[in-house]
Amino acid sequence: MPRRKKSILVIDDEADMRTLFTEIFKSKYKVLTAKDGEEGLKKIFSLKPHLVILDIKMPKINGLEVLRKSKAFYPSIPIILCTAYSSYKTVYAASLADAFVVKSPDLNELIETVEMLISK
Repeated sequence: MPRRKKSILVIDDEADMRTLFTEIFKSKYKVLTAKDGEEGLKKIFSLKPHLVILDIKMPKINGLEVLRKSKAFYPSIPIILCTAYSSYKTVYAASLADAFVVKSPDLNELIETVEMLISK
């Protein structure tokens, strides 16, 4: 019986980022997406993905709040904060994340971080 693909939930308000991350990871993982923090939280609670890639600056519920609520209920789901704003790295709430990756054209750091965390 073939093994089911592990799932990654991408929570980002930018459609281009959701599409890009889906394209990068879809051959190896089941990629789920959410367009904002509110939808992302609902999917975390209902689908319990194996890993979450989470933007910080989003409408409705920002990524740090999603991170806090997710870790309170599901501390074992790895969450990667992936944002264009490196200054958030020093925000205390960001320390709850399993990894912090600054968005850049070079996606190798994100890919390597996903591989490392999802295989734990």
